[in-house]
Amino acid sequence: MFKKILIANRGEIACRVIKTARKMGIKTVAIYSDADRNALHVKMADEAVHIGPPPASESYIVIDKVMDAIRQTGAEAVHPGYGFLSENSKFAEALEKEGVAFIGPPKGAIEAMGDKITSKKIAQEAKVSTVPGYMGLIEDAEEAVKISNEIGYPVMIKASAGGGGKGMRIAWNDDEAREGFQSSKNEAASSFGDDRIFIEKFVTQPRHIEIQVLCDSHGNGIYLNERECSIQRRNQKVVEEAPSPFLDEATRKAMGDQSVALAQAVGYTSAGTVEFIVDGDKNFYFLEMNTRLQVEHPVTELITGVDLVEQMIRVANGEELAIRQADVGINGWAIENRLYAEDPYRGFLPSIGRLTRYRPPLEVAEDARAVRNDTGVYEGGEISMYYDPMIAKLCTWAPTRDEAIEEMRVALDSFEIEGIGHNLPFLAAVMDHPKFVSGDMTTAFIAEEYPDGFEGVTLHGDTLRRIAASAAAMHRVAEIRRTRVSGRMDNHERHVGEEWVVTLQGEDHAVTIDAYRGGANVRFAAGGEMKVESDWTPGDHLAVLSVDGTPLILKVGKISGGFRIRNRGAELKVHVRTPRQAELAALMPEKLPPDTSKMLLCPMPGLIVKVNVSEGDEVQEGQALCTVEAMKMENILRAEKKAIVSSIKAGPGDSLAVDDVIMEFE
Repeated sequence: MFKKILIANRGEIACRVIKTARKMGIKTVAIYSDADRNALHVKMADEAVHIGPPPASESYIVIDKVMDAIRQTGAEAVHPGYGFLSENSKFAEALEKEGVAFIGPPKGAIEAMGDKITSKKIAQEAKVSTVPGYMGLIEDAEEAVKISNEIGYPVMIKASAGGGGKGMRIAWNDDEAREGFQSSKNEAASSFGDDRIFIEKFVTQPRHIEIQVLCDSHGNGIYLNERECSIQRRNQKVVEEAPSPFLDEATRKAMGDQSVALAQAVGYTSAGTVEFIVDGDKNFYFLEMNTRLQVEHPVTELITGVDLVEQMIRVANGEELAIRQADVGINGWAIENRLYAEDPYRGFLPSIGRLTRYRPPLEVAEDARAVRNDTGVYEGGEISMYYDPMIAKLCTWAPTRDEAIEEMRVALDSFEIEGIGHNLPFLAAVMDHPKFVSGDMTTAFIAEEYPDGFEGVTLHGDTLRRIAASAAAMHRVAEIRRTRVSGRMDNHERHVGEEWVVTLQGEDHAVTIDAYRGGANVRFAAGGEMKVESDWTPGDHLAVLSVDGTPLILKVGKISGGFRIRNRGAELKVHVRTPRQAELAALMPEKLPPDTSKMLLCPMPGLIVKVNVSEGDEVQEGQALCTVEAMKMENILRAEKKAIVSSIKAGPGDSLAVDDVIMEFE
């Protein structure tokens, strides 16, 4: 077995590989850029080598720099993770020449299947059903428009060397095809160093289901069931689960057998994933093969008990698979939520900054449930603008799908993050969405269910009353603590009343509290009573309560006269007042936000790539105004209404913060 491996990656996947290597008794080497000098993967590895400036194009994907780190440390093998050099055949070739093992497939398999255009042709030759498209290279935007018309809109414009949603656009007309072609080409060049583009038909209402395969160099190949990856945004997976709630055993076997046959046809070894589009009648169509470990591999590990990273290392060491197809079962259900540094209230635009608070839920592995959190960050660390915005992959497992979803709800409610924008509220909303709970979703789920973006969650009925009762009980605890402050005036004692008015989500709840040690009975003036029990103390950011015997977890922050509370994707300002205070508060005028309707504000920290208009231009609704690049993605900002540009405050090359003014309108 290898004594030392180098991980040619960063972030959570580097940390993930280190954990398995440590379990196997293998020493690890991390590589890092200037931006990652204090990163978690650097702290976890046995050795670390600096390889250059923050941009990946000057560090993580520069083969010569990675090879220098290998020589410097004497690493015998390299795990590439995903992204970066993981599907780069030149990197695999360089390792082979150096006599270093590549913990991945052979160079020929990467070239055959890693390139989307080539893999489609191979699949067609093998009589595999594929999505209609143009497999040749496309030179310019006008050719892209011509091809798109021949295929028929809508079309998907994709980077041949792409992955992770980078270099992908959906076009519904000629203008979008032109714009999408150029943006995809730019993103592909900056992310992968390869700007080749191809176009295929975009199949509406599909499910995205993929098969995990594992092959060794002795002719053995197996599939480890499927993953449902239909909940996506901008072609980036957000929620994954295994198995799929849609497939039956016959379809699963057919997809699995075909995937293994396809892999073995190109001499594939190591772990890989074959992706399919599946329609409502369970017809499946080959999309592509990812010749690497997938981001969402933990859900497969949780239902099979197979450590895929360990198997990749063993295969690279020349070992024969100890697992046969008959050994692969489906034990329970697993769900993964990708936690991103992005603001769901601003159209999911990237967010960067320091994690002032980062407290994931406790990881557990029991017979009836499991919680797993794969991450590459820590409290006090920074989310950089140079790399993918993923913070963590939160996974839960339970014997049934409903139980796994409930475990995920509790885990999301327990996850504490402050300092940056993040998508926790959105993920919590998805876990409660009836369509997701039913398992009846397609890749259009987010677009259909959140057409105007995510605007938060509105809680109703009993849930709101439970939070109101809890807030009242917590406020009373805080008030009692305030009466015990030292240095009080003699003969002065503050009395804490029993009657309060809780205001949240525009509703007033008048309550009376009968307190006892460890809890309180909260009676509502409108009728009904709730028993609240908790050991919460003022200053705790997480309140774990029991309301009428049912658990309730609240993220808690202090505001004047009450709390900021987060639960199940809802962000609530909760005020707890005496009846007289509530009466006076109702008379206070509401503070209105400033008018920014005549300004184009930068929605995220980023770099201005292009400004499409000039001062004095008349712009129409939907017209492209400028392009901002952040987190390796280009974002086109468009006019919300017809207007005239009065002034432009920023130009190409300018780095802007959130809400900086880009241009103003008359």
